[in-house]
Amino acid sequence: MPSSPSILVSKSTIFPDQKSNLGDIKLSVSDLPMLSCHYIQKGCLFTLPPTPIDSLIALLKQSLAKTLSFFSPLAGRLYTDQDGYIYITCNDAGVEFHHSKCATWFIRDVIGPIHVPELVKEFFSFDKTVSYHGHYKPIMAVQVTELGDGVFIGCSVNHAVVDGTSFWNFFNTFAEICRKINNNNRSIDKIARQPDFSRDSVLISSAILRVQEGGPKVTFNENDPLRERIFSFSREAILELKAKVNNKKMEEFLINGDLNAVEILGKQSNDNIDNGKNLTEIFEKWFFKTTAISNTVEISSFQSLCALLWRAVTRARKLPSSKMTTFRMAVNCRHRLNPKLDPLYFGNAIQSIPTYASAGDVTSRDIRWCAEQLNENVKAHDDKTVRRFIHNWEKDPRCFPLGNFDGASMTMGSSPRFPMYDNDFGWGRPLAVRSGGANKFDGKISAFPGREGNGSVDLEVILAPETMAGIESDHEFMQYVTN
Repeated sequence: MPSSPSILVSKSTIFPDQKSNLGDIKLSVSDLPMLSCHYIQKGCLFTLPPTPIDSLIALLKQSLAKTLSFFSPLAGRLYTDQDGYIYITCNDAGVEFHHSKCATWFIRDVIGPIHVPELVKEFFSFDKTVSYHGHYKPIMAVQVTELGDGVFIGCSVNHAVVDGTSFWNFFNTFAEICRKINNNNRSIDKIARQPDFSRDSVLISSAILRVQEGGPKVTFNENDPLRERIFSFSREAILELKAKVNNKKMEEFLINGDLNAVEILGKQSNDNIDNGKNLTEIFEKWFFKTTAISNTVEISSFQSLCALLWRAVTRARKLPSSKMTTFRMAVNCRHRLNPKLDPLYFGNAIQSIPTYASAGDVTSRDIRWCAEQLNENVKAHDDKTVRRFIHNWEKDPRCFPLGNFDGASMTMGSSPRFPMYDNDFGWGRPLAVRSGGANKFDGKISAFPGREGNGSVDLEVILAPETMAGIESDHEFMQYVTN
């Protein structure tokens, strides 16, 4: 496989095409802990568009400038006032735009290898940049990398400013505006999913996060040897797994060959980012096709998948049976609070739910038991629990300790419900979604939707080399893997 690095063709600053009318935005109790994390790095791989590359770059720059006028905090900077409170100042300082070229690499070199190649990290700017540095660096950078037969569009965004919901809302809007401009629609005065910049919820606190001189550092070793692989799970494999976990036949989760209303509504309620607009459609399409649906609460497909991975990684790590393991899941709090936040609330509105179990229990009990532990914790994370997490943080403000400190932890991030494959810039949907080197350590997992949709899931799994080899030879795990 070719090994030549990418070449930086040009670097520029893109400013919003309209001045911001937003005031300063205070970082919340969900934003502040992320100051020690790397910038989020996610992007999409596309085929080459039919237009010349110079025209594409000009189009993307114009589209980005227009998009920033709807997401002006991304063109701002962080600042700390004399009392120690940290804000985003929406000062239109701009974002970086990089155009890189790697003509000796092709689409097959990105998505073909079993393990994600190291070169993918070069598709992103601001590598290993800590979010606190947004005080003097741009909050966001967009990098467009030419390949021999494709193009990769990658975004690096300050994690103290956005979570996954806000990140993908920006990315989707960027693609939407690019598509409109490409179709000669120059007057864009509204977008499909307007972000909510309000700061009037329980997440806004008087607590002050004190940081060390020079800012916080990441809490894990950035130089540990790691392996990264995308494990794909088809809709059929996930239904089979879910049926096993729930001790049911696979057909019981299908209506006329499709997922039933309980499963679909469960997905909708777990991460409601569509402002409820699809509920009527879901009911009309699925609910009235059912004759009887049990009132028994089902363990979800995603929790079943998490339990499968928890067991496989714990076995591969060969931990003593008494060793306590941790499986952390990031959950969206927008709909868990009462009153609810706007589904398009801009910023971080996530909390990390830890589930604990001894290695012996994880490996010797059945997969349903593991899934039940995850299910109970997620169900219990209601308004009262969210507020308790906030209160505990206010008593001891601190940055989020990201990493695998005891050799027995896993952290699940992102979501298969994020609309990653809705990013059509005007010449087709993405071929694949990939991330950069940010916030990666042994045990970090990110969930993506599968490209074919319809309930398929991709898991981006980061593990120590020996642990990766272990799960790759684990029959219980690999029997459900598609690729």
